[in-house]
Amino acid sequence: MQRAFAVAVLASVVCAVVGSFVVLRGMAFIGDAVAHAVFPGVAVGYVLGANLAIGGAIAGVVTALTISVVSQNRRLKEDAVIGVFFAFAFGLGIVLISTQSTYTGDLASFLFGQILGLSDGDVITVAVVGAVLIAATLLLRKELVTVSLDRETAAASGLPVFWLDTALYVMVTLAIVISLQAVGNILVLALLITPAAAARMLTERLGVMMLLAAAIGVACAVTGLYVSYYYNLASGGLIVLALTAVFAGCWVAAPRYGLLGRRRQRVRSLATT
Repeated sequence: MQRAFAVAVLASVVCAVVGSFVVLRGMAFIGDAVAHAVFPGVAVGYVLGANLAIGGAIAGVVTALTISVVSQNRRLKEDAVIGVFFAFAFGLGIVLISTQSTYTGDLASFLFGQILGLSDGDVITVAVVGAVLIAATLLLRKELVTVSLDRETAAASGLPVFWLDTALYVMVTLAIVISLQAVGNILVLALLITPAAAARMLTERLGVMMLLAAAIGVACAVTGLYVSYYYNLASGGLIVLALTAVFAGCWVAAPRYGLLGRRRQRVRSLATT
């Protein structure tokens, strides 16, 4: 349980920081695509008896780089390119897995999460990779914001848009890979997107948004683990349910941008007129 809490907290913070830029840019689909893109790497690792996480990371990074290169053709929108490689990667993984007659617990844990099966080495890996990702994200913060708000202006000002796109894709991939054992391949998108989306409802400032997203992610991860422990339920699913509940609360009750907040603003506007 101690290792589970450590990885859940670390993964939540990393996904919140990286996910804030994903939400800001309106490219949540890339998170889903990368989460599925790691699947063929997992399948190869499973077939060869190698480390599943390393195989998934390699496949995810290769797919992310491919998407970054192909999406430079402005004739195609980024979401179309992501959709193409999302389907290709998942299809390839299914074909590779179909060559095996049996499935193992390792593969199932990769797909659905197995946070109670973590080792000390897993905790160290998540901590080191997470620290590098947070440092890289903060280092590139201004450039990533500029590209997110206006790609054409960013390119005209001399920013390396292609390399910034590539850096973001790779960071998303690594954030997803280190979170897979917490919530699994199927649910990892929620850890990347939902806390940042909830925080987006509460503030306009990116720094505050990242802090709020991290706090939401950590609180929900801890809550999900505790409920899982006491009621013997799936921890990954409970973490996602907790995150979604917080997002729903923010969507309704956020002071300025929530449903009730906007309604109060409309009433005040009508009253003044």
